[in-house]
Amino acid sequence: MSSPNPFSFAADYWTDAWQRSILSLDVLRQRANIYHEHNAKNAPHVLAFKGELVMDGRTLERPVNYVLAHILPADGRAPDPAKRPFVVVDPRAGHGPGIGGMKQDSEIGVALRAGHPCYFIGFLPKPEPGQTIEDVCRAEAIFLEEVARRHPEAEGKPAVIANCQAGWQTMITAALRPEVAGPIVLAGSPLSYWAGVRGKNPMRYLGGVLGGTWLTALAGDLGNGIFDGANLVANFESLNPANTYWEKVYGVYSKIDTEAQRFLDFETWWGSPVLLNAGEMQWIADNLFVGNKLSCGYILTSDGTRIDLRNIRSPIVVLCSWGDNITPPQQALAWITDLYATDEDLVANGQTIVYTTHQTIGHLGIFVSGKMATKEHAEFTDCMDMIDLMPPGLYEAVITEVDADTANPELIAGRYLFKLEARTLDDIRAFGNNDEADEARFATAAQLSQVNLGLYRTFAQPWVRALVSDQSAEAMREMHPHRIRFGAFADGNPLMRAVPALAEQARAERKPVAADNPFLAMEQAASAWISTWLDGVRIARDGMTEAFFVNLYGSPMLQALTGVGEGMTRRHVERDLGREAGIARLRAELEKMFEVGGLPEAGLRALLYVRAADGSADERGLAVVKALRDLRPANERLHLADLKAIVRVQSLLLRIDEERAVESIRYLLPDRAVERGAALDVVRKVIAARGALSDEEVRRLKRIESIFA
Repeated sequence: MSSPNPFSFAADYWTDAWQRSILSLDVLRQRANIYHEHNAKNAPHVLAFKGELVMDGRTLERPVNYVLAHILPADGRAPDPAKRPFVVVDPRAGHGPGIGGMKQDSEIGVALRAGHPCYFIGFLPKPEPGQTIEDVCRAEAIFLEEVARRHPEAEGKPAVIANCQAGWQTMITAALRPEVAGPIVLAGSPLSYWAGVRGKNPMRYLGGVLGGTWLTALAGDLGNGIFDGANLVANFESLNPANTYWEKVYGVYSKIDTEAQRFLDFETWWGSPVLLNAGEMQWIADNLFVGNKLSCGYILTSDGTRIDLRNIRSPIVVLCSWGDNITPPQQALAWITDLYATDEDLVANGQTIVYTTHQTIGHLGIFVSGKMATKEHAEFTDCMDMIDLMPPGLYEAVITEVDADTANPELIAGRYLFKLEARTLDDIRAFGNNDEADEARFATAAQLSQVNLGLYRTFAQPWVRALVSDQSAEAMREMHPHRIRFGAFADGNPLMRAVPALAEQARAERKPVAADNPFLAMEQAASAWISTWLDGVRIARDGMTEAFFVNLYGSPMLQALTGVGEGMTRRHVERDLGREAGIARLRAELEKMFEVGGLPEAGLRALLYVRAADGSADERGLAVVKALRDLRPANERLHLADLKAIVRVQSLLLRIDEERAVESIRYLLPDRAVERGAALDVVRKVIAARGALSDEEVRRLKRIESIFA
């Protein structure tokens, strides 16, 4: 306890405050030194794992600054050759690579601990001359092919974890090359850029408020053909000024004895902005941020191929959070309703989509939080085969802690039960989104952006380019506020020379103030007031931004001038007659398959029929299936891909005509009663894995038993 003497309170507090100030200044000095050392490397990253280079994108026919690395387990334990490899793709959204594996409890760490071979797709700080987004996607497809080639014994194609910007990049890759990827995990990845709700998600208004993407072109020209990723970092930081300008640094100051290393680890990544070609950034701004063309199929490749996300054959997993102010759930999920008008359309296209929404975690926490890694990422990693086997449809992943009431806990890996519950497109729409008037506003902003960009390119761009040189562009990058803020406190600053010695003295004489000191309470109250004030500034700014956007782009005159009509409806991907013809052919083929197959088809159809009562599945059923499958000789086991194909066909047959599909099971069964009984026993074991059945499931199971008998 502190002394009751008020002078002692003051002396104790000011001693502690002085020491914390010196130690905090020393942390900023260390951060600055790390900033200079880290960015001086040829391939800076923050990976906490050792790796070996597999492919260098600079050697490809169309060179890119991306690389594929094989991550080596820290304990030297060889991964299971039968398990599918995992590939973590880092976001090139301003920061350097490594965020998906900057600590042991991470996406990479979880995959390694589960025994999966693990790979990492990262990038170098500078782009290759002339590289495009299309080149990057082509390189990613080549990398995934190489990963699959290195693991011929694996059951399943490589699972791809794509963080933030890497999400849309991987989706484009999978749309153009559907055969290369297994399940795709989109962690905090925006795909529908106009989506959101009033009063929130202010970042979606930014392009319209700034007049479109002409500023992107100007930034690229001032960089002499290079766009500085520090500009993107600055945009992220502006979303939460309270955290950027006060809470982050005060958090270190107030907990200097425990928070310094965590702060330095994160700032090493945050303070390493990378570069993009101006053409790459312009493509992103025009087609995604402002144009919102991806989910509607409006983007064409250089050879005229339409990028249609409906081409993707892999299961898609979406991780999003209500606490994410960069990629809110609407922007992470609304692309589904852009692609599919009805649930039947989604199923007919053979697409499996799984999503989960966290309640509080922030954007970066989705792929760096240790808690997220040990729960959500670990569960998705363990249950990836289950996701791959799910019939086409929309599901929500529900992860609950195992307790005393959980049935058959021995079938559950770890502390959590992973369950998939059937959902509909109405569940996605219920998250909230734009009405027709708001869609017209964003369309007007996109049209005006093209007008302003054309004016800039015609009248200003030639003058800007004539005045810019490599030297002036590099000087501008060095003078960026983000870089100055990180580099100014380095040892090269004469004002910092006394700090190391003072910091050593402060550590040696450290006297933390008591928690009940009234001056400490006043400090904490002042900090809370500053945060509240900055939050108020943010709320007022965001409100004015939204009001400006809504009023300006809601103007009937401006909409008329930009060619946006009153009756504009929400955009959807266009009809594809070739795709529709393919679906019709598939249905015609399925009509002939009700009575085609044998015991595997009969058993899986029976399982799907019983489970269709509530449309859910969990990891316990898959555990039983795997255990029973492993009892068979290796040469008699169904490969995961074959099992997946059977599940898909049987689920579609049940959707086309459930009654006919169930009655046709009898024609798939063998004559021998012993074989039928063994198959029925498997069905019972898998169904019983989840515990007690509902009345409807009991009724359906009895019907199956009578058919098998």
